[in-house]
Amino acid sequence: QVQLVESGGGLVQAGGSLRLSCAASGRTFSMYAMGWFRQAPGKEREFVAAISLGGVTTSYADSTKGRFSISRENAKNTVYLQMNSLKPEDTAVYYCAADPNVGRLREGGGVYWGQGTQVTVSS
Repeated sequence: QVQLVESGGGLVQAGGSLRLSCAASGRTFSMYAMGWFRQAPGKEREFVAAISLGGVTTSYADSTKGRFSISRENAKNTVYLQMNSLKPEDTAVYYCAADPNVGRLREGGGVYWGQGTQVTVSS
């Protein structure tokens, strides 16, 4: 199994930037597509971004395109989410997820999930 631990969340002003990290255990990290999801209070969890096994292809929610960037360093078993031009509506708990099937991952069916990290964007 895979254990995922997110970090890098915090409080930032609107227009600012944060970089989230997700560290994975084990030696099979490169066999999983990775993704980020977020959940705001009272809202359902929503897809943010995903990256393929080797990092060749990425996908993003429409609300984050042009502002967020997902990347991975397989040698470090780590996936990142660079968030720029943050808006108050980006405030949420951000979760890292992993699944060998990127399509299933995008639908929220990741087989492994992290504990989440809080991102708060002030106005």
